Amino acid sequence: MHNPDFQSIQRRPCRQIQVGKVAVGGDAPISVQSMTNTDTHDVQSTLSQVKQLAQAGADIVRISVPTLEAAESFGAIRSQLHQQIDTPLVADIHFDHRIALRVLELGVDCLRINPGNIGRRERIKAVVDSAREKRVPIRIGVNAGSLERDLLHKYHEPCADALVESALRHAAILENNDYPDFKVSVKASDLHMALAAYRKLAATPGFTQPIHLGITEAGGLRNGIGKSALGLGMLLMEGIGDTLRFSLASDPVDEVRAGWDLLKHIGLRRRGVELIACPSCSRQNFDVIATVNQLEQRLEDITKPIRVAIIGCYVNGPGEARMVEVGVTGASPQSMIFIDGKPKHKVEGGELIDQLEQQVRGYISQRETTTLASA
Repeated sequence: MHNPDFQSIQRRPCRQIQVGKVAVGGDAPISVQSMTNTDTHDVQSTLSQVKQLAQAGADIVRISVPTLEAAESFGAIRSQLHQQIDTPLVADIHFDHRIALRVLELGVDCLRINPGNIGRRERIKAVVDSAREKRVPIRIGVNAGSLERDLLHKYHEPCADALVESALRHAAILENNDYPDFKVSVKASDLHMALAAYRKLAATPGFTQPIHLGITEAGGLRNGIGKSALGLGMLLMEGIGDTLRFSLASDPVDEVRAGWDLLKHIGLRRRGVELIACPSCSRQNFDVIATVNQLEQRLEDITKPIRVAIIGCYVNGPGEARMVEVGVTGASPQSMIFIDGKPKHKVEGGELIDQLEQQVRGYISQRETTTLASA
């Protein structure tokens, strides 16, 4: 029971790199990323947030490392995390090559550093040589808010052409140092600029690196999700993008959930419960909104993919319920539970939420039992 239309999306061919246990690019699934917003010096708080992000479904987590002292804290976080979960960690570094060299010694899985900002050739070479030795990839992260002065002079203001020229400039430095294991992002808060930059980068002849998608500084939860989903969704539908982050002024866990929701809606990946629910109207025979809100909270721990339809009346209800694994159609005096598109039994209104939770968990358990038996 799934929509195969996503198979018509032809992803842009690119090389594959390895970020810890997570493959990025090539035919690997599009990975979901986020970034901690704790003080990196506070090891326990940052470690706790990394765990929360991993539990929410983050494939990769980035941590800001602005100082050599923060690098030591990063090492402590990496060491403790290794003992509990294997989520890859990216160190976000600007300008200081010494910090990059230190986190490479401490076990980083990926560096986010623009080689052109490091300084002299010998500094760049030192970082690249260490990254090569330890098989650690690099992310070049170009941002419209921090373009090089000469590019701003050339183009007069931030624009897609400037973003791409900056990205290719940094990429050439790594390529000239015979280091191909890197990915690139060209982020802007302006949606049209970001779309134009990513499309131009993806179409650049000879450019075969993985692309990290993001609309930078997208805004708060509501505005940021809408803006990012529109931009990233358009690019993904065009086959552009190998890993992504929603950059929200909100709890980083919200970024992870938004990323997964986008991939689920497009059909590129599935994780957890996908609730299909009507907006409710005077035809509803139970409180749809309250039911959805409670079920979202109750089923938040589920990571196995399953679709659940909650429809308040019998007009669209049967049709929607027949297209998902578990569904309910509102009717009076009892609503109908559907399993795999077939009516199973009726349920009283006061028992509806408990029954739906029970059916969802039972369905997943039965599916796993059947899978194990057939293995």
